[in-house]
Amino acid sequence: MIAKIVDPDEREVAVGMPGEIWLKGPNIFKGYLNNPTGTANTFSSDGYFKTGDVGYVDVHGNFYITDRLKELIKYKGFQVAPAELEGLLISHPKVNDVAVLGIYDAAQATEIPRAYIVPAQGVHRGKETEEEIANWFAARVAGHKRLRAGVRFVDQIPKTASGKILRRLLKEKAKQEERVGGKAKL
Repeated sequence: MIAKIVDPDEREVAVGMPGEIWLKGPNIFKGYLNNPTGTANTFSSDGYFKTGDVGYVDVHGNFYITDRLKELIKYKGFQVAPAELEGLLISHPKVNDVAVLGIYDAAQATEIPRAYIVPAQGVHRGKETEEEIANWFAARVAGHKRLRAGVRFVDQIPKTASGKILRRLLKEKAKQEERVGGKAKL
């Protein structure tokens, strides 16, 4: 099997740079049954399977998967990996659990990151704490990774039995908040 990592323009990236992982070999499936359009969209013109996994390869040839392409937040041309932001946020002493997703902002015509946080026991769930966490975070990340859609406190992060974040449920919550002009309960 051979693999390569490509940028959004489908150009191969250098070692250590993130991108989508593409695979090719005899053990890769041939396509979707009775779905030529799906098959065409899943394979590159040179026969690589587009996995949808975001990752990088190190100088020793080890591959690391860091996120899913569909979960990336696209902020003004930048691709922001929610897992990276979650990894930093979970290190804050007032954060017990966290999930980050992109919220579409029509005024800017782009997605902006929002953190859904389960606060640590005894932490006050107020605007002051939201701002404290957002400011702490902003001091540690590049400008395009800031929590421009804010912080929302929740009782729990919806997850599968295996621990995968159910981002779909959080997106539904965000849409509900938008409709009612406030914060929905989760």
